Amino acid sequence: QVQLVESGGGSVQAGGSLRLSCAASGSTYSTYCLGWFRQGPGKEREGVATIYPGGYTTEVADSVKGRFTISTAKNMLYLQMNSLKPEDSATYYCAAAGVRGGHCYLADLIISTYWGQGTQVTVSS
Repeated sequence: QVQLVESGGGSVQAGGSLRLSCAASGSTYSTYCLGWFRQGPGKEREGVATIYPGGYTTEVADSVKGRFTISTAKNMLYLQMNSLKPEDSATYYCAAAGVRGGHCYLADLIISTYWGQGTQVTVSS
């Protein structure tokens, strides 16, 4: 079992920054790929970033590459979001997915059974 609790969302103007945090707990969370997906109004879920257990490798969606950075420290997962755009507005979810073939995949976050309650990010133009 893995429990995930997000925090840090809010409203910001385009070009601004936000940092999302996620507290992970449970007996096995350290063996999972951790990451973030988002879902905007009327949009499908989109995997944003994921990090391998131990924090050695990451994968970031092309739509946020160069602007978003994922990191971990102890039981915390972070998403640093810079140069935010209105299209980044969404509810962001922290998720945990199993390692598959020695890798972490953004697509696996979207279908994971472990995710938090979500935190809203609104970027105004």
